[in-house]
Amino acid sequence: MTNRLSIWMLALLAATGCTKVTPVEEISVPSGAVIADAQTPQFPPEDWPWWRGPNRDGHSPSESAPVEWSESQNVVWRTDVPGRGHAAPTVVGDRVFLATADEGQQTQSVVAFDRRTGDAAWETQLSQGGFPTAMHQNSTHANSTVACDGERLFAVFLHHDQVHVYALSMEGEQLWNTTAGRFVSVYGYAPSPVVYKSVVIIAADNKGGGYLAAIDRESGDIVWRKQRPAEATFSSPVVATVGGRDLLVISGCDMVAAYDPVSGEEVWTCPGTTKATCGTAVWDSERFFASGGYPGAQTIAVDAASGKEVWSTAQKCYEQSMLVSDGLLFAVTNNGVFCWNSATGEEQWRGRAGGKFSASPVLAGGNIYAVNEGGTCYVFRAVGSGFELVAENRLGNEVFATPTICGGRIYFRVAESLRGGRQERLYCIGQDAEADIGG
Repeated sequence: MTNRLSIWMLALLAATGCTKVTPVEEISVPSGAVIADAQTPQFPPEDWPWWRGPNRDGHSPSESAPVEWSESQNVVWRTDVPGRGHAAPTVVGDRVFLATADEGQQTQSVVAFDRRTGDAAWETQLSQGGFPTAMHQNSTHANSTVACDGERLFAVFLHHDQVHVYALSMEGEQLWNTTAGRFVSVYGYAPSPVVYKSVVIIAADNKGGGYLAAIDRESGDIVWRKQRPAEATFSSPVVATVGGRDLLVISGCDMVAAYDPVSGEEVWTCPGTTKATCGTAVWDSERFFASGGYPGAQTIAVDAASGKEVWSTAQKCYEQSMLVSDGLLFAVTNNGVFCWNSATGEEQWRGRAGGKFSASPVLAGGNIYAVNEGGTCYVFRAVGSGFELVAENRLGNEVFATPTICGGRIYFRVAESLRGGRQERLYCIGQDAEADIGG
């Protein structure tokens, strides 16, 4: 039994035996609410406004992203990032935004950098103290990726046993802070927020009583909150339009579940995956796909209309999300890279990419970019004919954050060991890089 697995099992046993489940106070959409009439913000293709990109599926509109780089090749700029976090870069307009946490000072903040130069623009501290003591050894106190609606930034942090949702102006002024609900930490908090119409939606699955909540983007008021099972699971929700209907889908708690994002009402549940999952569901024109996790292992396809299982396999992505492209489902796992026919589940091929993976893959220009925990990024073709490796590149020696690819650039959040210490850095990779990259 591996050391990582041993730690997970002991923590799960401890949490199962002593956690008190508190019923979640549900909130229904008030009469007269206009969520359904509002429009979800739209962004130019050069931006990456939230987790998994503009379409929430890991697809980048960029067709010109570099496929080769190093610490001295194709680096436009690099800059130090204060604190520690696994949140992916959010890129909107002329800014790059990151959530971060200082574990020594127990502070949680959002930081902004100039998109062109990497210079620090501002840093806003949102909380201090109250960090949970029950954390996974690889987790941080800033795992959730910042979301943007074009006027505001939304950051989600766990402290003082509560999930807090913050809204900031584009210049870093705190606009509101809403406590979404109680949270009993086993390994920390991970899900990223979803901007949908006039609300921002968060998930908070935990041993004390899980829930989904929608919060008004302008006022910070909770519009609806719906109870979910009392299980420690970590997937982000996603809103997708399939078959002409918007569905809010999330995996974990031994099921894949769909909800109406306007009201929070359950649409269907499908038994599958396992108790704990981390990846965000993906979809094609007819099906949703989810994978996980712990203690079981399954990748499952679910019919979007009926909520019934279409096919499944025992392979799994535990921490990573998957990709769907042109009738193919791609999964980068610790056991290799897999490609399935998304309609039938037939395995098209499997390939080898070394190392353990926590970051999710990104598709850009027909290539899939998958970076392992050691900082090696494998670039391979998104095709069904076989595993075609294009390039293999490395930055830093610790990567848990998913890269962002937009506007022909790649933004990597990495950690580097410097004289026995640890420093996080943000890299901007582009083929039009200047020779002098600075420090």
